[in-house]
Amino acid sequence: MHCVSTDNHLINMTLFKNKYRIESTRLANYNYSQSGMYFITICCKNREHYFGEIVDLEMRLNKIGKIVETEWLQTPKIRLDMNLLLDEFVIMPNHFHAILIIGENEYNKTMQRRDAMHCVSTDNATNKRNKFGPQSKNLSSIVRGFKSSVTINTRETNSAFAWQSRYHEHIIKDSFDLNRIQNYITTNPQHWKDDCFNETNTFLGQII
Repeated sequence: MHCVSTDNHLINMTLFKNKYRIESTRLANYNYSQSGMYFITICCKNREHYFGEIVDLEMRLNKIGKIVETEWLQTPKIRLDMNLLLDEFVIMPNHFHAILIIGENEYNKTMQRRDAMHCVSTDNATNKRNKFGPQSKNLSSIVRGFKSSVTINTRETNSAFAWQSRYHEHIIKDSFDLNRIQNYITTNPQHWKDDCFNETNTFLGQII
């Protein structure tokens, strides 16, 4: 397994059929519908440059990149019931970083109140309810919906476009963590040469 650092945040990758794929960092017993701040990273399949290129240390979005931007900005508007807020985000040539804030809503409010009644913590492994699998009104459902919308809207532009199947997420713990990730996102284009998702860094292998 390789651990790729993104400014003190590790993305675990394992070798499979001579390609690297991102290992899920989702906590098996964590309730990802609860209110909180999340840092997500989604990559294009095979690290293809579908979104544009870095020119003079700035990201120049192409048509698909602009679709990604539009669909992400629409995310809180089409999910009003989830009380979502968008923080910093950046679209890179072959991947996307964003900070997403899930506020208190009718779904997690009820769940958190029930947890309190039964003395169940949603911050550790005592919350047995949340297992991998189809779920709605949580972080995974938001990412699925976003990826699907982008894919559908890019068919006419490039029918070959595809996301990698997995995504990386990090639960933002405090203001220090938030500030560090915000800085990483906003300066990402300037550090493209050394970016772990830049295919010229061949020692990392291929991410799927």
